[in-house]
Amino acid sequence: MDSVYKEEKDILNTVAQFEVKYLQYMNAAGEFINKDNIPALAEDIDKLKKLYRDMWQIRILDQKAYALQRTGKMGTYPAATGQEAIGVGFGSVMTKEDVLVPYYRGQGSMIQHGILMEEILLYWGGDERGSNFKNAKEDFPIAVPIATQSLHATGVAMAIKLRKQNRAVFTEIGEGGTSQGDFYEALNLAGVWNLGVVFVINNNQWAISVPSEIQTNCETYAQKAIAAGIDCIQVDGNDIFAVIDATEKAAEKARNGGGSTVIECISLRLCDHTTADDASRYRPEGELDEGWKNEPLARLRKYLESKNAWSESDEETMQAELAKEVQEAVDTYVNTPVDKPEAMFDNLYAELPERTLAQRELAIARGAK
Repeated sequence: MDSVYKEEKDILNTVAQFEVKYLQYMNAAGEFINKDNIPALAEDIDKLKKLYRDMWQIRILDQKAYALQRTGKMGTYPAATGQEAIGVGFGSVMTKEDVLVPYYRGQGSMIQHGILMEEILLYWGGDERGSNFKNAKEDFPIAVPIATQSLHATGVAMAIKLRKQNRAVFTEIGEGGTSQGDFYEALNLAGVWNLGVVFVINNNQWAISVPSEIQTNCETYAQKAIAAGIDCIQVDGNDIFAVIDATEKAAEKARNGGGSTVIECISLRLCDHTTADDASRYRPEGELDEGWKNEPLARLRKYLESKNAWSESDEETMQAELAKEVQEAVDTYVNTPVDKPEAMFDNLYAELPERTLAQRELAIARGAK
């Protein structure tokens, strides 16, 4: 960037310099860019098949959720189409002891950490029981307010530090959310207190209808970490090898007192922002066509096929199995009895404040009608 002091460089000394590294292993054709730098994961075919399956699970779940919303069986829903490698990638790195503080497009990481598909559907259906996770008891509920989850993550990490536990906290945010003050405050606290948080930025190019180029004047979103004294890296978010490699290193550092990391994962949202959006109104012509050529599922499938580890028959079998699994989760969601109206008051406080007791009684009375 040009400086107002460019004519006075002879009187200025450089006191600090910074850079942002970019990580990519695999291109859109499913080929490794550098044959001398292939990650060990590339030889773990069974794990790659599972990752491929898990990404497809998210895509099929999203498709079914859209159908539920369109038929009036669920509320607004945010799909993650085209971004599956991010959530599934960093979610697969988490241990049971780690804590996930998700955002609204975080179904990939949530399911990786043991949260059930039907619980996610219950949440978006307006049922608070969807946040009472059966398995991941210490994970936080989905955060719809923009960037609040970043501060929650720092709070959890501070508690972990005070308890002297070797655990990492993972949280995700869209690139638009990084414009919120909450995000900057969370980074500052994480830096000052040396907290073990892995901040994952899903840079899918669109904050609803606002494109990246007018969201920030920064060259990268990753560099926002620099002002807080936190390590950062930018990765190809469609390359699951890059996502996993970056988050594995960040998680290990976080668990062992090394501090936080910001990981910017570059992807493209191949769907509407939510079911309440129509992205065709603002997307430039041809963007989706190019995006589908670069999406993460096709990329990993091409690699598996190149290793003779995947066939059309494998694909058909997997698709049928996933359709059945997702439908079972949908059936569980649809057949869950509607909760009582007063339940909205029952999970806010250990003891309900007196000022809300009358509201709860009113909800009971109206529910009885």
